[in-house]
Amino acid sequence: MSAEHNYVAVNRQSWNNRTESHLKSEFYDMEGFLKGNTSLNNIELELLGDVSGKSILHLQCHFGQDSISLSRLGADVTGIDLSDKAIDSARQIAQQTEAASKFICCDIYDLPNHLNEQFDIVYTSYGTIGWLPDLDKWAKIISTFLKPGGQFVFVEFHPVVWMFDDDFDKIGYRYFNSGPILESENGTYADKEADISQDYVCWNHSISEVLNSLIGNGLELKSFDEFDYSPYNCFAKTIEFAPKQYRIAHLENKIPMVYALVAYKK
Repeated sequence: MSAEHNYVAVNRQSWNNRTESHLKSEFYDMEGFLKGNTSLNNIELELLGDVSGKSILHLQCHFGQDSISLSRLGADVTGIDLSDKAIDSARQIAQQTEAASKFICCDIYDLPNHLNEQFDIVYTSYGTIGWLPDLDKWAKIISTFLKPGGQFVFVEFHPVVWMFDDDFDKIGYRYFNSGPILESENGTYADKEADISQDYVCWNHSISEVLNSLIGNGLELKSFDEFDYSPYNCFAKTIEFAPKQYRIAHLENKIPMVYALVAYKK
């Protein structure tokens, strides 16, 4: 079976392969996190508001730093991820930090077979939807697990970023979804020198594809914002022009790098 037809297994292995390097990386700063630092950025904190006492479903949570950060703010959090190694780590970190976050290991599309409840908030952020082929199915999952009147909070790298080649020297990919993109990499975004390599399958999704998938599944857009920086130093040729704000040096502030939205279930 080709990688594109077996993308779940390929990508699970890819994330399993990255997990140990990520846990050790400066990027994820586990030492600071275990001491109480939050992994959440101002963009999502402002959109989420006061989450104390609210139930939150965190989709594609990796090893749970954001899930645990939300728990520390008083939310009742359930994190979901494809990678069994990441979820095992998330459970260990939750135990270490005495966080009440719960974690489920499954493919996001298979979540209805693992969970049967609705939440005040569904949250997902930064580098998530590129791993999914079908945004209509994604939005249907979000709608299914939101209570009526519940909100979806989404922060993601802007699709314009994914049009560039890895060095941001030229346009290498189509803005619109043209089907699966098969890639191989050495290292990982959290540690470019890590002695690992992996294959993965991803998809580019335009803004219109994102918005129409949500609208088509009963979600009403409340806000949509774009940002000319990334809060993460995960791309090539970046400069940090303000604390935790990175841009591609030669592109300056000319391209959008992140977008964020809030939508409500009708």
